Amino acid sequence: MRTVITAARLFTPEETVEKPVLVIEDGHVAQVLTRQSSGLPAGRLVELQDLVLAPAFIDIHIHGGGGHDVMEASNQALERIELQLVKYGVGAYLPTTVTAPEDRTLRSLEHLGKAILNQDGNNRRPRPLGIHLEGPFISTEKRGVHPPRDLIVPSPTAFDRLWQASQGTVRMMTIAPELPGALETIRHACALGVRCSLGHSNASYEQALCGISASATHATHTFNAMRALDHRDPGILCAVLQKETLTADIIADGIHVHPAMVELFVRMKGIDGSVLITDAISATGMPEGTYKLGEFEVEVKQGRCQYQGKLAGSVLTMDQALRNVMRFANLQLQDALKMATLNPARRLGLGEEIGQIAPGCRADLVALTPEGKVVHTILGGEIA
Repeated sequence: MRTVITAARLFTPEETVEKPVLVIEDGHVAQVLTRQSSGLPAGRLVELQDLVLAPAFIDIHIHGGGGHDVMEASNQALERIELQLVKYGVGAYLPTTVTAPEDRTLRSLEHLGKAILNQDGNNRRPRPLGIHLEGPFISTEKRGVHPPRDLIVPSPTAFDRLWQASQGTVRMMTIAPELPGALETIRHACALGVRCSLGHSNASYEQALCGISASATHATHTFNAMRALDHRDPGILCAVLQKETLTADIIADGIHVHPAMVELFVRMKGIDGSVLITDAISATGMPEGTYKLGEFEVEVKQGRCQYQGKLAGSVLTMDQALRNVMRFANLQLQDALKMATLNPARRLGLGEEIGQIAPGCRADLVALTPEGKVVHTILGGEIA
């Protein structure tokens, strides 16, 4: 079936198209036209009036939502999380684990791997693109709320246990480069196509550079769970902000990172090097109360998620992150959109398939107000 969508404006997001006519066939973008140049082709017409069309958001770091956690090893839990995500414009995501006893982690990875490999083609729900391993290969000093008893010294053998349990669906891994065996593990994982991200790390500047040299290409929730910047001991944070080969993500909720630091982050990394994430937990979209993050319970009050006095994820949504970064860093909508769409897609090696509106790409779209509020999420060419 051919679907024709019109809107006031379209961001690809690299280009702007005024009064666009978007032609969708078999769930993919067929043509990007304008009313002035083409009129309206034949097909089912969807008119979005004064709205802005953009690629659907991609969240590469999310633990849960709608009262459920990705580590529950339940199809119902993933469905509830995905139904929550679609409300906020997300078209694809990386279900993100948290450090837990190894048997629990392996069980969760096995279930997530099956869910990723056996997707039913339901276009009305966001797609899990692969697993993000946040832990167990992280620093004790910068573990955040990850339980220290379940941390594991990195090695290719230890990674392979996780990889095999996931049936090869791990797509990203957060790792502290200063740990013994970390560089060898980064090289091994990267050879399998995993994107290695530096994070939860107390690394020195030199140790961080070694991680980058070993093929790490990204950094996890910049500033949080990282060695602080010092003018005589710059640490991992200096390497993350300085090195252009490294993209980096940030939790722009105004709680994890001060708005002024978000602005500095975007200035240092540039629009193309910056990625928005939520780090959202099961409490997202739910009333205040106590919710699960992996094995432990998190208290959620006034937008803060805390465990034993430490921040433990967020209740941020991708559309709110988009609006926040526009305000914090004084960005236009088009620039902020790149940080939530094309940039994460490219970091995952999927920039030719998702994250942009171009012929051949999946028709995963979001219809927004000019201020960045989600009105419709369109998945595979269908309004979800």
